[in-house]
Amino acid sequence: MAPSKNLLKLRMKKRFVNPKNEEVWKGRDMDRVPGEAGKAQERRCGVSLGMDLKAGFDLSQENSVSGLPLPDAFVEFLKENGLDSSAYAGAETIPRYIRLKPGCESQLMDIETELDCKLEKVDWLPNFFSIPSHIQIASTNAYRSGKIYGMDAASGAAVMALDVTFGDHVLDLCCAPGAKLCMLADLLGNSGSITGVDVAQHRLAACRTMLQKYKLGDQCRLFVADGTTFSLVPVGSHTDMKLCSIDGQDMDIFREWTSKRSWKDRKDAAKKKVGTSTQASEEPLEPELIFYGRDSGVVGAQRTKLFRMADDNVISTSGYDKVIVDAECTHDGSVKHIQKFEYWGWSTFQRRVLDAKRTQNLTCLQWSMTLDWTGQSSYGTASSENRQQSKKLALLTNGFRLLKVGGSLVYSTCSLTVSQNEGVIKLFLSTNPSAELMKIDAADKWRCRCGGIARTVRFDPKTSQTSGLFIAKFTKLAC
Repeated sequence: MAPSKNLLKLRMKKRFVNPKNEEVWKGRDMDRVPGEAGKAQERRCGVSLGMDLKAGFDLSQENSVSGLPLPDAFVEFLKENGLDSSAYAGAETIPRYIRLKPGCESQLMDIETELDCKLEKVDWLPNFFSIPSHIQIASTNAYRSGKIYGMDAASGAAVMALDVTFGDHVLDLCCAPGAKLCMLADLLGNSGSITGVDVAQHRLAACRTMLQKYKLGDQCRLFVADGTTFSLVPVGSHTDMKLCSIDGQDMDIFREWTSKRSWKDRKDAAKKKVGTSTQASEEPLEPELIFYGRDSGVVGAQRTKLFRMADDNVISTSGYDKVIVDAECTHDGSVKHIQKFEYWGWSTFQRRVLDAKRTQNLTCLQWSMTLDWTGQSSYGTASSENRQQSKKLALLTNGFRLLKVGGSLVYSTCSLTVSQNEGVIKLFLSTNPSAELMKIDAADKWRCRCGGIARTVRFDPKTSQTSGLFIAKFTKLAC
């Protein structure tokens, strides 16, 4: 006989707090001390950047007992980055957050009845509610019908920091798995446009499913593309873009989107797949458009003009009004993500989080996670080729390039480390004179703290009762 629903919840809750692991964890924690490499890296990151080393968790304090049996490799990672493992001690007490779709407020009591719990309103973030961490929503009618979806309050704050207004053209450069994308679409309503970009096609397909499920896709278009080289401006920004009447004859004109692809589209996709697998090219591949709404500006547009790459002169006046770069990182601040390894198996942790190849890729995407001003890293000397690749492929740099003058960009990561946050910001500002950090006005009411650089903010489990998140906001000045 299958166990009852309440019994399953109880078992799940118990798995997060295992008293038998306390002494094991305590012994492991007290026996491990920061190595010289970790201390040297901390000095380089903090002193050379002129930042407050207490921006992260203070390593000088004795780590608390953690309810999660964190693997040695992760504990060492935390030590080397000056982070206190006590951040994970109260993981089971951090609530789960959901966002209520605007217009569904009258159904709040019905949703509470179905979830069998009280929805506690998050007073500093509109439409967000907290629920006990063990509550599952995926099987509920409220979730299936698109009335609620799971989203950490800190992630919602990153979207609110962008301050989206009516008619904005918005770019979400790393949009998967789609919660931020849906919130942006909600805020825009029936105005402007949203362009979502992600390099992983299967993850972008999940975004498409979410947009359709919540009926938010009319203003959206989704591209499978490398966010570090993506160069398409909003459709409405093309001064010479003309929408053509659809007579059923011109194969170069976009018709209303359908999930059923034409024979020509399937053939072109097959050719592209063969081409990318048989030869390597230094030129960026053409973005693949996998979804567009009827009001996204794509229907009736010519393919050649829609996929025309824009130069910097065009972008300065016809780029995006708002850009959000929720950059790929080591996810060490996402407590809920770390908790999942109790189910996935800690044996997969090294591969999924701390894999050397993956970390190297992150280094390229975020300029250089451990690079200091002299070109040295904690793993040796960074080659000139790697430095150039870092600058060329940086997500933050390309996102800012696609921003129009006077527009706003939000950069965020769910890492607690200085190197992936303040370190990236410091280096970015030193090489982009038209970028200026902005004060996030809404943060005055948030449960957060100041980052290591003025005008940046940080969420963390201790301060905010959320997962960790770093947020910085920029504007582009006229040169």
